Amino acid sequence: MRVYLVIVDESEEALVALRYAARRAAQTDGTVHLLALVPAQPFNAFAGVQATIEEEARSRAETLVTAAAGNLLSQGGKMPAISVRMGEDTKVVRDYLEEHPEVSALVLATAKDGGPGPLVSHFTGLGTRMPCPVFLIPGNLSEEEIDRLS
Repeated sequence: MRVYLVIVDESEEALVALRYAARRAAQTDGTVHLLALVPAQPFNAFAGVQATIEEEARSRAETLVTAAAGNLLSQGGKMPAISVRMGEDTKVVRDYLEEHPEVSALVLATAKDGGPGPLVSHFTGLGTRMPCPVFLIPGNLSEEEIDRLS
């Protein structure tokens, strides 16, 4: 079974990647893993304040990934594996891939306009070694074009 990893955040790129991965998983009898990243909070205050800030960030990420899972299920897909992790984004993704050798592909999408985002830049850069292929989906595709591509 093929497993497609999608990084979930509030960006349009995440929605494009999720749609492609969901459609591709349906075509290959595969499944989707959703990973929400919680950036380490730069604010260092009193322990109680810091814990509250971190919990709010984690709660927001959990809400995003749960909504994405619901979207996937409403489209007739299988229940995805859901993970929410805190830390530096590229390190968290690499750690996840190391812990989950069953992941067949990391699915990312490009922005409609402008340069690539930090994840696209990092995981598609020259000399980057990956344990799986990186599927890079153009962010300017319509839903119909994504469906045809997948």
